[in-house]
Amino acid sequence: MDDRVRKAELADSASGDLSEQPWPSERTAWYAVTIMGFCTMFAMLDMNIVSLLVQPIKADLGISDTKMSLVLGFSFSIFYTFIGLPIARYVDRNSRKIILAIGISVWSAATACCGLAQNFWQLFGARVFVGAGEAVNGPAVYSMLSDYFRKERLPRAIAVMQIGSVAGGGFSLLFGAVIIHLLVNISEIQAPLIGTIRWWQLVFIAVGLPGLLVGALVMTVPEPARRGVRTNTALARIKMWTVLKYLTGKWRIFGPMFGGLAIGSLGSGIQVWVPAFYFRTYGWGPAKVGAITGGIQIAAMLFGLFVGVWMAERFSKRGRDDAPLRVLVIARVVALPAALLMPLMPNPWLAVGLGAVTAVTIAMGGPSQNAALQIITPNEMRGQVTALYLFIYSVVGTGIAPTVTALFTDYVFQAESELRFAILAVSAIFSPLSLLLIWLGLKPYGREVARLRSESA
Repeated sequence: MDDRVRKAELADSASGDLSEQPWPSERTAWYAVTIMGFCTMFAMLDMNIVSLLVQPIKADLGISDTKMSLVLGFSFSIFYTFIGLPIARYVDRNSRKIILAIGISVWSAATACCGLAQNFWQLFGARVFVGAGEAVNGPAVYSMLSDYFRKERLPRAIAVMQIGSVAGGGFSLLFGAVIIHLLVNISEIQAPLIGTIRWWQLVFIAVGLPGLLVGALVMTVPEPARRGVRTNTALARIKMWTVLKYLTGKWRIFGPMFGGLAIGSLGSGIQVWVPAFYFRTYGWGPAKVGAITGGIQIAAMLFGLFVGVWMAERFSKRGRDDAPLRVLVIARVVALPAALLMPLMPNPWLAVGLGAVTAVTIAMGGPSQNAALQIITPNEMRGQVTALYLFIYSVVGTGIAPTVTALFTDYVFQAESELRFAILAVSAIFSPLSLLLIWLGLKPYGREVARLRSESA
């Protein structure tokens, strides 16, 4: 569907002029970024803490790598399939901060409930609701940021917000290491009506409950005016079918972005197996892995955020319309050899070094990848397009990818000790394909940005 169809969709439902309200003040915008950074930090913390607990969970609940992969991934994404896309319509027309506050309260409570699980299915069910709550985070946050900042400043704003993502990912390792050190020797607790509470279950409770306070903080963020949409009933008329027709009509632009994300997400599933990789390959326990890799990951990703924003802004000043997507391509090129070599290293410190390179490239490309999508997406569709984008990442990257790695371990190499080769196989298959797809989208993306700039002028 071309622009004429989009205009036709809006014409019969809107009679007002395009909104031209003033941009929010710097102070208000950056306050919102700070609070959203906390939201993202707790989202990453609640999502990632389970990867540090793979070995004790498997031992106490008696489950295989394949079943564990369902807890790590599929359980988290299954509810997204039913909640993420429908809720995005409400993000596009209702109060985004209220939706976000409800979401963080749900996923935080569900994380705490993981600490009460007594068997595989109870843990699986609790993780389902973690995914249900987090389904609203991306669409609401990115939609609001796009109305707080002009497009040339959006990569910087997203990068600052994603410090929360960096902190959440690294903090889950550091915090997990500290908690494990403190709780690993605690005797089992027999709780009435619940059953046995083990030390790793206390970790879930300690991580989940503070997120309820962050949900309250979200309500202090001002709701920004929606920019570039009509003031009447246009928002209520945009349905997912309309969005899909719009995207398919511009498949040369959106196809490589969505396809590259889907294929790349299959490779990113190895990340949840990294703590188990260090244990099975080098004998490092979860406390040691968390303490070492957590701190290094935070430092590496903060550096990557800085480099990515600097590159994107530099490309923009030099007149490159494809600036954010170009940064993503460069990041993927640098990441490829590091990802292939990391699992083959003869000692853990070399593996940690290459893992740090991968962390730098993830942080380089992340803000640019998200900013690129927001820049070319009509405001009245941003929530749903972002939800669809994150749906692919959630279902493929979070839901399917961990199981792909586990299947290689259980059925191809047929030994837990061969996890390193499963990680290598997944990286070798999917990372180059993802890079190729995104590279193919560079020129169409740049032409679309130039067209939108001309139309705006």
